[in-house]
Amino acid sequence: MKRYITSIILLTIGLSVMLTLGSCKKYLDKSPLTNIEPTAPFKDFRNFQGWTEELYSAIPIMSSTQNAGHSNWNWGEDEYWEPAETRLWANSIDQGNYPVWNTIFYGSWIRPGGNPSSQNNWDKGSLWGLAWYSIRKANIGIANLELMKDATEEEKKLVAGQLYFFRAWYHFMLMQYWGHIPYIDVVLPTDETPKLPQLGYQAAADKVAADFQKAADLLPVDWDETTVGLQTKGNNNFRINKIMAMAFLGKNLLYAASPLMNREATGNSAYNAAYSKKAADVLGQTLKLIEETGRYQLADFSQYAEIFNTYNQGGKIPGLKEAIFMESLAGAAGRFRWNQVNDYRPPTILNSGIKCYPTANYVDYYGMANGMPITDPETADPESGYDPQYPWKNRDPRFYHDIMIDGEKAVNNAGNVGNNQFRQYASLYTGGLYRTDNPNKAVFTGYMLSKYISKLMNEWDGYRDNNTMVLSFLRLSDVYLLYAEAASEGYNSPTGKAPGYSKTAVEAVNFVRDRPGLGLGHVAVKFLGSQDAFRSEYRRERAVELSFEGHRFVDLRRWLLLTEQPYTLKKAIEFDRDMPNSEIYANPRNAKVKNFRERILFQRQFGERHYWIPFVASDANMYSDFKQNPGW
Repeated sequence: MKRYITSIILLTIGLSVMLTLGSCKKYLDKSPLTNIEPTAPFKDFRNFQGWTEELYSAIPIMSSTQNAGHSNWNWGEDEYWEPAETRLWANSIDQGNYPVWNTIFYGSWIRPGGNPSSQNNWDKGSLWGLAWYSIRKANIGIANLELMKDATEEEKKLVAGQLYFFRAWYHFMLMQYWGHIPYIDVVLPTDETPKLPQLGYQAAADKVAADFQKAADLLPVDWDETTVGLQTKGNNNFRINKIMAMAFLGKNLLYAASPLMNREATGNSAYNAAYSKKAADVLGQTLKLIEETGRYQLADFSQYAEIFNTYNQGGKIPGLKEAIFMESLAGAAGRFRWNQVNDYRPPTILNSGIKCYPTANYVDYYGMANGMPITDPETADPESGYDPQYPWKNRDPRFYHDIMIDGEKAVNNAGNVGNNQFRQYASLYTGGLYRTDNPNKAVFTGYMLSKYISKLMNEWDGYRDNNTMVLSFLRLSDVYLLYAEAASEGYNSPTGKAPGYSKTAVEAVNFVRDRPGLGLGHVAVKFLGSQDAFRSEYRRERAVELSFEGHRFVDLRRWLLLTEQPYTLKKAIEFDRDMPNSEIYANPRNAKVKNFRERILFQRQFGERHYWIPFVASDANMYSDFKQNPGW
């Protein structure tokens, strides 16, 4: 961390250096910047807001590909990347080789470095460096708030609210991966090594909570409804607002309540009820405000894909009214292309790319349309209606949207493959072309991803261009599921609820399942008899609704499941077709198969140290009170 803080200090004091050097030269030799007073960025709202804008530019990009190759952000048991490709961060995680996070070539968006002003998306896919940079910038801004004399009260609140939000948010993001970090809420001296103590997770979370609360108290629900916001009405959607601050406040408290974080603080591996209740209260207030104002809404299922991706829409930003806080939008209209898009389809369709496919074990989380889970994918279950002879029949509608199955049409223009059915339709059965053509890059798992990748694709159709793909760090369905977890764990009941909010925990889960147009069954009564039973369902719902959006790795860790079976396994399906190809291609969802089974592709060998990412050795040796994470 020392080298990152040093570079940050050099960047932020550059202006004052130019001021002092300019006094030794003739006036005409001076840079125009040397005529700027040190207090100029803070004197009025226009200047201060312009200075604050860089904090938005520093928001990391998870899905960056331009100049970064094959970014990957799903590090749980959810995806299986081409195993021979050792340059990937996802591969290093599978091997338990966390220390390479700061040197890995492809995919580590948490990597060091980062420059918020850079046009290179690789620089912007850097949580570690950009976070420390932004924390310092926020602290400088907070320290100079009193200099903003030429401003209205509303303008002062807007600037202060953004600064407190970003200071909290960047700390919160770092804590998720490294745990005990110093909470830096002062402007550190430029001429000495920082020596702030590392805090335990819950102690740091309390400081994060205080800053998020300050931000929530200062910010509006909608900038369009402020005097300042009227000047840019209709273009304020991504400005930090009260709901963002409240939602992250609740999420921060729930994470502090979670088993991993509670064990660190108290030695108890259960949920911390007090923190859970605080989280439920805040998240309940947040959802009540959202429902009363309509500021955010669940998208209709017919538009589900547009939460994540727009194609051929002139660079339109996805998200609709469901996305609350998104990754950086820098270069959004051109960064998700070529390599990244190629990665999700086999060589039969797209010849280049490092191949990536959903694991069969993760696809199993997608249950049945009646809302019931699949308990054993190899065994028929009369209660849920699942039958391994018809494994894709009557499934959760999100299954058909997110996952591509055997027999589905995969090539948009059949003429480009000579109308060859073996290439035009996904052959994902055992021995099928997609499973055998170039075995090093074949569909290892038996499934392909389509959540934010078109099902119909080939390299002649231009699908590698014109994609605008943006992930959300927080969207509305996530807030409902966070509330369900907090309310049920805090009050030890599926019907637990926060005072002042109408929905119980199970009603919040069902509300997500009631998404307009989704038509999914509610949580079954059998899961409402105990909190243990309900826990399996709200976690499964979270796995499905937020699938492949970068949440799973943190969830498994905070739930203390990362080292436990079956979460250490990555599996594939094997099966034979049991009906004519023409019937399968006409209706793949109802296809009959035989010999349906799952096999293990890989098992992670994880220990306790893998719950936290290690600090770079030079940071851990920065001063005696800065400790390396356990086991590293």
